Amino acid sequence: MIQSMTGFGQAIQTNEGYRLQVELKSVNHRFLEMNIRLPREWIRLEDVLKQKIRSVVHRGKVDVFVNIYRETLVDQKVILDWSLAEAYFNAAQQLRAKFGLPDTFSIQDLLHIPDLITLSDQPDEANPAIQDSLLACTENALRELLFMRDAEGKHLHADLMLRLQVLKSLHQSMQVLAPKVVEQYKIKLQTRIQEMLEGKPLDEYRILQEAAIYADRSNIDEELTRLDSHFQQFTRLLVHEDPSGRKLDFLLQEMNREVNTIGSKANHTDLLNDVVEMKAELEKMREQVQNIQ
Repeated sequence: MIQSMTGFGQAIQTNEGYRLQVELKSVNHRFLEMNIRLPREWIRLEDVLKQKIRSVVHRGKVDVFVNIYRETLVDQKVILDWSLAEAYFNAAQQLRAKFGLPDTFSIQDLLHIPDLITLSDQPDEANPAIQDSLLACTENALRELLFMRDAEGKHLHADLMLRLQVLKSLHQSMQVLAPKVVEQYKIKLQTRIQEMLEGKPLDEYRILQEAAIYADRSNIDEELTRLDSHFQQFTRLLVHEDPSGRKLDFLLQEMNREVNTIGSKANHTDLLNDVVEMKAELEKMREQVQNIQ
């Protein structure tokens, strides 16, 4: 069954005092494009996550948002930037010596220095349990994403099947009208010649010859046969397990090409009306196909 490229998946998991959250958002795109936002400490896992996503998602623009933070402050690390503290202290000593200032530099002054002391609430990047939890959380989010893409794919399948039935109905109408094109032309040709001859005898052989030439030029049997073949291929691809969005788009282009040829060949009002209706349906179908994986 076809699958949409639009979807959302989210998963939350806790492990060893850490809370892991993964969000996946996907929209239509010509190829597969992934944008993964990980905490800086986990950048090295970006390729692993890409491989996991690529194994089940084949087309679309996928944005991945990963958050990892502590649920409690137990064992939270306090990090002191000693080089920064020393630099501030030395600067303060130089200012005191140059301008003769009193020595009032205190611990409180150091504690007000920006970024001197930081609290680390990030998990230990070497902890394999946290890594496994992150991958499991990603799998759960992927499962939700695929469920939504499958559900959307069913709606697209139903809509495209209805529109395909409209195309088949118009195709049948064209098949009925095609033989009438030549007959209509023959009658028009006889009428015009009679008007020109003003009652003189008609050359039936000449009329048949002209009608045969026109019939050959206006014959749309090949185009109708190819359209029927395209309809059958399109139906098969709608239930195919592999990604088929590009193939469906190509088939719609080929259908549109055949319909344009029919429109240029057939000088018949009802047949041209069918051509216009079919082109309108094809355009709507192509808009829908743009979102199929």
